[in-house]
Amino acid sequence: MSRIIVFGGHGRIALLLAPLLVARGDEVTAVIRNPAHTSEVEAGGAKALVADVEQMDVDAITDVIRGHDAVVWSAGAGGGSPERTYAVDRDAAIRSMDAAGRAGVRRYVMVSWLGSTADHGVPPEDSFFAYADAKWAADEHLRSRSLDGTILAPGTLTFDEPTGRIQIDPDGRGAVARADVAAVIAAALVEPCTIGRTIRFGNGDAEASEPIADAIGC
Repeated sequence: MSRIIVFGGHGRIALLLAPLLVARGDEVTAVIRNPAHTSEVEAGGAKALVADVEQMDVDAITDVIRGHDAVVWSAGAGGGSPERTYAVDRDAAIRSMDAAGRAGVRRYVMVSWLGSTADHGVPPEDSFFAYADAKWAADEHLRSRSLDGTILAPGTLTFDEPTGRIQIDPDGRGAVARADVAAVIAAALVEPCTIGRTIRFGNGDAEASEPIADAIGC
């Protein structure tokens, strides 16, 4: 059993992740901003914790993380203003990494984006630029920390039925079912050889894809 804290606990991926973790015996704390989402989150077996990470400093986030065994960052501004995108996807994410270090919680899984690279190619005038820039900055900060970090970078998220299979480093947009992303997170948390890696993936086609455990294994 592990105690796992998931930031962005009411997100569509997190709502699929929590039942997977609970089913295998983990305890899940789901951090949510809106108390109205408590019942939906707890229906999946997680314990809801109402906290606004956008407003919390490192000390406050440290207090929230302390006592857990792993952190999953699945929070995001959800395409809001550039200012809020930077505030959540970059700044709050970075504070959570620093807080994990202070709390002595080494295992940290970041849910990023397939295109999060230094040369992501999104022009500054594009409305998507703030997201691309923020995710890259957060990923780079995790790489610089002495945490047992894993960056999971799925492609375009879909509502398709899960396949249980993914393709590493897919071409194009790397479409992937949200349920498969949740399964990848769950698998990565208990796979030591994912530590220190950035894993970019999509569902791929039947020939190019592999079962999730095989795809992310050493």
